Amino acid sequence: MVCSPPSVNPATARLHPSFPSLSVHRAPDSSRALTRGLSSDHLPLHWKTPRPVPPIRNHLPVDAVAHRTIPFTLGLSRMPMINSHLVYPAPALPPQSLMDSTYSALKKRVREKLLEEWASLFPTPGYYLHPPALLPRPFMGLGKFIAGRIHQMRAGKSYLAAHPTWRSPDADTSCPRYGLEPETFEHAVLSCPSRQHSRSRLLHGVTAVGPEAPPWSSLPLLKRLATFIGVTSTAFPPTMFPPSTPPSSPPFSLSPSRLPPPVFRVFSLAEV
Repeated sequence: MVCSPPSVNPATARLHPSFPSLSVHRAPDSSRALTRGLSSDHLPLHWKTPRPVPPIRNHLPVDAVAHRTIPFTLGLSRMPMINSHLVYPAPALPPQSLMDSTYSALKKRVREKLLEEWASLFPTPGYYLHPPALLPRPFMGLGKFIAGRIHQMRAGKSYLAAHPTWRSPDADTSCPRYGLEPETFEHAVLSCPSRQHSRSRLLHGVTAVGPEAPPWSSLPLLKRLATFIGVTSTAFPPTMFPPSTPPSSPPFSLSPSRLPPPVFRVFSLAEV
């Protein structure tokens, strides 16, 4: 909305002055008719305003933010793109199919640049093998607790023995259930003998959990993995299973002398 000129998008003119922009960067009074019926606090924006010099750091005009997308146009035929069904009939507007394709191209370029800068300014740690993405991971919709277990195991920062994040670095990394191998994500889910029964019942089709494994793009496989983790309590916090301690005193029991007397009832033949 804020990228559209007021002459073709009446909603732009209805932005309140509290929106981050300055009055000197507003559209001229010739667009004032678009705010007819509104209070004098509403002023139309000037969508072609470049970034002011010197730059305004406290409240950068939103029009200048839109202006920063110009380097991504690279020969695109239309900028900005608007939905024709949102404005009054205007014969000068290009076909909606053309604006849709232009918008898709611009969106793709901006996202590619974002991922490129993300990788250079905030590189992924070497232990995290999954590439950055702009969309939420599919497993984030499984529920907060199970999603947390999966995210921690993928990052190598879970409660599994081979992920010593929560313990001292020199802690034993062997599987506490099957001590011949380190308890990694792959071992706990795919090969630990102690979980073989649950694996055969719940993990049909789940054969890998690496960065490119099918479960991360297949909802049925992801649900099976989540069920398996919940049933087997894989990578659950140790505090959820406190060690059992013997009782300090023997449990209370009734001696034969303290048992209540038995109660008998005689049924008549009619009742039977």
